[in-house]
This record gives sequence, structure tokens and C-alpha cells, in this order.
Amino acid sequence: MITIIDYGVGNINAFVNVYKRVNVSTKIAKTTADLEDAQKIILPGVGHFDHAMSELIKSGMREKLDELVMEKKIPVIGICVGMQMMGHSSDEGKLAGLGWIDASIKKFDETKIKQVTRLPHMGWNDVNPVILNPLFQGLEKDALFYFLHSYYFECNNPDDILATSDYGGQFACAAHHENIYGIQFHPEKSHHYGETLLHNFAKL
Repeated sequence: MITIIDYGVGNINAFVNVYKRVNVSTKIAKTTADLEDAQKIILPGVGHFDHAMSELIKSGMREKLDELVMEKKIPVIGICVGMQMMGHSSDEGKLAGLGWIDASIKKFDETKIKQVTRLPHMGWNDVNPVILNPLFQGLEKDALFYFLHSYYFECNNPDDILATSDYGGQFACAAHHENIYGIQFHPEKSHHYGETLLHNFAKL
């Protein structure tokens, strides 16, 4: 069972549809009570960092999520802004993040980007796992994923970097610390590559 956090930020139905295709049951959590039986958690997110954090706090689920993730060690994966919220802070806003991974969120240096349209980083890009991990089983080579972001996740501990991509230089596009995973790209928009990754998460 995959519990998807619905706090008004993120395309919940896209994840539900992916898991239907691979015959994995899902549950949508909108309240603390919905989290009681969570076995694995997806924290999606799109848009502005502070808005996403504010909406999560407003939902009333923040403290319960901290308990499940940090104390009970329930596997969780943050996606796009959901990943960025797992760090301590972001150049995009003033609010504190969840602090689940020792990281901060930085804006891309546009002077290092060769593309005419520099930000956001939008479209398909290579994702290169730097360590062996079940999340990327079957995606070790030639995997492409869809990105849409102007900020990136900077791990303070290099051992937390799970995969990298390149946009004006290498950046961490996936992170992992104990039961906590974060990915910057959108697996729900990445066709069979994304389906494979989300299925892998379900099997952790």
C-alpha cells in the first residue's frame, strides 16, 4: 500500500494511475488520521517552496509525518518540490524545510547554463545513479526522466547523493538517507522509466 500525501500541491491522480498499471494499491492522505496505517509514503510537490511548506503545515499532517519518517522509519519519497522540502532551507523562500536530509536548496547559476532558455530546467534529461540502490533497479543505464525546476538539492553529505544529472554542471537529482528518498524529476511524467522507479519504491 502506497500512501500519497494530498496537501493541495501536486498531481495526486497521476501517481494513482501509475500504480494502478502495476497493480499496487494506493491511499490518499488528507488528514493525520489517514496516515495511521501508512506503510510507504509519497510526498509530491510543485510550485514555490514556501507555498508548499505552508500548505503542508496547514494540512495538519506535518507532525505526524515527522513521527512516521524520523521515528518509525517508514519509507518515504519526495518528488520535485517534495524532495526540496526535505532539506533545511531553500533559496526560493524563507520558511524552514522538514530537515529530513542534511541539505539546502540552491538556485541554478544561470551563467553556467549554455541553453538559450536557461531557467527553468525543463524537459528530458539523463539520470545517472552513483551507487547501487533498489530504487534504480533496471534504470542503471540510459534512463531518461522529465524535469521542471529552477532550484536543486545540495547535499551536505556526499554519501546521501543517489543519482546525478547535468544542467550547467552536475547536480544531485536523487538523494537517499536511511528510509528517506528524494527525486527532483517527475516519475509520473516519465513514461516507462518513471513507472519502473515508482514500482521499485513500492517493492522496497
